[in-house]
Order: sequence, then structure tokens, then C-alpha cells
Amino acid sequence: MSAERKQTASSCVRCAKPLCHFGITEGVPGFCPGNNREEDLSAARMALRDEEVRRVAREASWVEGVGYGKWTRVKEVVELAKRLEVERIGIAFCIGLKNEATIFAEILEAHGFEVVSVCCKVRGGPKETLGLADSEKVLPGTHESHCNPAAQALILDQEGCGLNVLVGLCVGHDSLFFKHTKTLTTVLVAKDRVTGHNPAAVLYTSNSYYSTLRNPED
Repeated sequence: MSAERKQTASSCVRCAKPLCHFGITEGVPGFCPGNNREEDLSAARMALRDEEVRRVAREASWVEGVGYGKWTRVKEVVELAKRLEVERIGIAFCIGLKNEATIFAEILEAHGFEVVSVCCKVRGGPKETLGLADSEKVLPGTHESHCNPAAQALILDQEGCGLNVLVGLCVGHDSLFFKHTKTLTTVLVAKDRVTGHNPAAVLYTSNSYYSTLRNPED
């Protein structure tokens, strides 16, 4: 990105103080995303007039306030689903995290929810059909079905889930799930096998163990 474009691009990370958190709208820096965006902000306010959008926003804020620093993410998902009066929850999971998805399903069922689960490989064809070479597979020389996140999304939509939860879908596959689902969706596990599915660990160690990420040319 050119220096000129970087100066004009919206960038909340460059803000010295969380001004918006305190409702401050005057004297904000030029790179504030809220500047000269009245059309977008107006559309966002209009979205909150939708009864369902407003209800989800309200209950999510309730979970944030009551459980902040006390509840695990699993607990937060359970409590949000209860507040939204969801009866059926969909789990879209990576086949490599079947054990984690199974445990999560058992927890949800213990709280009275119906659970529908669909793994990433559902009716996926050979990876070669996507244009991958054999050498580009996880285990060259073997059959590997490609992930089918669009199918996961559409199946869970058809099953009438009130909330979908992603458990370990790959980067990009999760994007395709979001693109195709019409159901309210959240993430329980972000896959990162190197860090034990804790991708934030890389950010915390970016000045030490993972310093090369800050200096890719080195």
C-alpha cells in the first residue's frame, strides 16, 4: 500500500484512544472510519430498526456484560442461544476436530438444545477436481476429498438451525461458509494446528518466536 493511500485508509488500529467507546465523535483523527461515512452509518442505524437484528445485538451485549472475564466462549455460546430462544443449533466442523465437535454437541444437548452437525468433507470430491496437483495435497499419493463448506452451510440452513457454530474450519473454507449461510453464525474454534488452535499466541509472540512474521523479507 502506498504511503498516500495508507494515510487516507480507515484504520482504527492507529487510533491512540478508543474514542468511540466513550461516545466521542468530535476531534477524531482523519483516518477514523466514521468520518464522511454518514450514508454507511445511517444504513447501520437503519439495520438496528429491524426487530431481529436489534434483538441479537441486545442479547449479545447482555452476554458480554454479564459474562465478561468470567464465562468461557463455550458458556457464552450456550447463554446467547438461550437468550435468543434457539431450539436447534448447527455445528459445522473440520473432520480433524471431530472429537472437539462431539464434546461440544454433548454440552449443547445437556442444555436442552437439538444439535445438527455437518463435517467439512460432506460429499466433497477429489481435490484434483479443484485443480490441485497431487503434490499439493496434505498426503500426496492418496485420495483426499476437498472440503465442501457451501454444502455445510446450505444443509444447516435447510435443517432449520437458529444458530450455527463453526468448529475449526480452515482459513478460506470458513469464509465460504459465511458467504453461503443465511443463518446467524458464530465461531467456537479457529483452526491453528501449530498453536493448539490459539492463533492469538502468534500475535503475543510476534516480537520473539514469530518475529519473522513482522519482517517477512528477512
